[in-house]
Amino acid sequence: MLDEILPLRRRFTRQETLDGRIDEIYAGVRAFGFDGLIYDYTPVPFDLDGSIMIPSLLKLRNMADDMHDYWCARGYFRIDPVQILATRTTTSFFWSYDAAAETRIRGFLTEETAPVARYLREREVSSGVTVPIHMPRGDYATVTAVRFGGRAKEENDTLRHIADFSLLAHVFHEAAFALFDDVVRSAGAARLTERERECLRYSAQGLSAKEISRIIDRAVPTVVLHLNSAARKLNARNRTQAVVRAAHYRLLEH
Repeated sequence: MLDEILPLRRRFTRQETLDGRIDEIYAGVRAFGFDGLIYDYTPVPFDLDGSIMIPSLLKLRNMADDMHDYWCARGYFRIDPVQILATRTTTSFFWSYDAAAETRIRGFLTEETAPVARYLREREVSSGVTVPIHMPRGDYATVTAVRFGGRAKEENDTLRHIADFSLLAHVFHEAAFALFDDVVRSAGAARLTERERECLRYSAQGLSAKEISRIIDRAVPTVVLHLNSAARKLNARNRTQAVVRAAHYRLLEH
């Protein structure tokens, strides 16, 4: 296995940019007979209301130009049957939007998810394989290879490559993650300043504004200003709820 991983890792790390590494896996996807690539990442898979989080990062190759807008701005990502299944499994899986296909997303093809199915069918996205990547700290990503148009025996063709593609996807994600910046690694729910995050971290430890002011060497009103600003950005009613929300979105991590 190590003999397979090291050449793959070198393949990605020779590219110095995130987009370069994404282009590299897209080339690998094409070699397996797929047409398009979807890669997404979010620090936490679910929002506070239990809905799937809109990703911090969504990268596409050879997909419709408006897909990013539909999946992120219009919220299709939250009702995507592939994403619904991917949050519940760590196993790579084949999927198809053919109504007669017995794939694992069939149970999620409901009235609620119909807009996603309709969008993909209109753009002739017929099938694909998705690799869910659940990281130890709760980070979540998927790497999806897509096929356009109907193809005979496409499920059998895909399953022949699914193990190799899964390995490729995991090595790629490790290489891509190394280039993420703090904006990508933090949830999109709120953009807190470092001082706001620092004050919330101390508040999470049970410290008062006065105690925090001594530690960070700022006036008490300044600390209160930072805490109130953070609460406002997080749509929290009070400091306690702000800490809970910030912790959920992993905004308190160094």
